[in-house]
Amino acid sequence: MVEELRVLVADDQALVRGSFGVLIDTAPGFRSVGEAGTGAEAVELAGRERPDVVLMDVRMPEMDGLEATRRICAALPDVRVLILTTFDLDSYVYGALRAGASGFLLKDTPPADLLSAVRVVAEGESLLAPTVTRRLIAEFVRGPGPVRPAPAGLGALTAREREVLTLIARGLSNTELAEHLHLSPATVKTHVGHLLAKLDARDRAQLVIAAYETGLVRPAAG
Repeated sequence: MVEELRVLVADDQALVRGSFGVLIDTAPGFRSVGEAGTGAEAVELAGRERPDVVLMDVRMPEMDGLEATRRICAALPDVRVLILTTFDLDSYVYGALRAGASGFLLKDTPPADLLSAVRVVAEGESLLAPTVTRRLIAEFVRGPGPVRPAPAGLGALTAREREVLTLIARGLSNTELAEHLHLSPATVKTHVGHLLAKLDARDRAQLVIAAYETGLVRPAAG
């Protein structure tokens, strides 16, 4: 049997929490391990249940979803956070990824796509809705440039790894990377693994942040 993905739902609206919980529990290969109505509850439950993925709302009482995400990701490196919100605002996107989130989706995402997203982030991939990806890049376009020093491992990257990192920052998936670089999926996965290790990144979302913030990759003009 395939091990079930354990999912924690954090949202301040009981109806939303319940709906997501039912969706998760009725889908093969998934199991809900708790519901949190505040950011503080999400942090506490995540520490106790150690879910594979937390579905995290942004606007919650006591502690917002971004702070809860930061605390969970700092304390539980194996737990992935997928941000769900009705607001696709730049500040939320950037803040969520900086806090350690692995993905960002709007709440009107179809159920099947939501479950697929949970699988994606549980496997260590990052996931951003297309509109969110565009907004994230726009954030860097407007910004003053690199805002932190390059990770120590950046200088140790091979030319191929830098190429892969650049394409990841442009939004290419592993499948698209393999096609673009004429490499096998296994080889691409190996390169991504080396990047994660060398740059001390949790997942691909963190690779994107590192690539832009250090200036290795600059947003295309226009």
